[in-house]
Amino acid sequence: MTKRILPLFFILFTFSCGELQQIVNQLPQETNGIGNIEIASGLQEALQFGIDKQVTKLTQKDGFFKNELVKIVLPEELQKVDKTLRNIGLGQLADEGLKVLNRAAEDAVSEATPIFVDAVKNISFSDAKSILLGSDNAATQYLTKATKSNLYNKFQPVISNSFKKVGAERIWKNLITKYNNIPLTNDVNPDITEYVTQEALSGVYTMIAVEEKEIRTKVSSRTTNLLKKVFILQD
Repeated sequence: MTKRILPLFFILFTFSCGELQQIVNQLPQETNGIGNIEIASGLQEALQFGIDKQVTKLTQKDGFFKNELVKIVLPEELQKVDKTLRNIGLGQLADEGLKVLNRAAEDAVSEATPIFVDAVKNISFSDAKSILLGSDNAATQYLTKATKSNLYNKFQPVISNSFKKVGAERIWKNLITKYNNIPLTNDVNPDITEYVTQEALSGVYTMIAVEEKEIRTKVSSRTTNLLKKVFILQD
């Protein structure tokens, strides 16, 4: 017995505390038998559920327009356009302009859903455990930070095509032309496509976060063995 213990003491005295800690840090980190890879898979599955159960709602008619969490409202510079048109009896045109922004987002998200699916599949969680034990939307925040720039570049042309598809381009050109022809108003020429792209992306991440919170806070929402196994660690 003594012969077995001596080598251990030799190791302890040979290495400094800092060196020993470094060795420990390099060992596989597991929590209740679940490693970082499995936790990452659970987080990916939760985000995928967010797309399947929540983001798909955005692709339906009024998916944006009648969802107060993500409804696209007019940017500040266009609120004066909206107000002025309503004051001169063009409220119906103003309503149509607002609705068509949301229609473009709904159409674009429908076309772009595979982009979000691929983003989730390819995401690499650098520290899955800390994300699992983080806030109710920690995985969504990580997804946003890791993918938003790349997704924007892919999503923007989809929004642009959707504008043409749902007639938003024509409606807003007509709406802004009417406003700019009103005496004593300053001309506006906003980049509506840019604005809706940013808002639509934000809406997608918002709805993914909704499902992540459901899975984190409601055991009944963990409908697979992997989700049950992983998310019990943060209860």
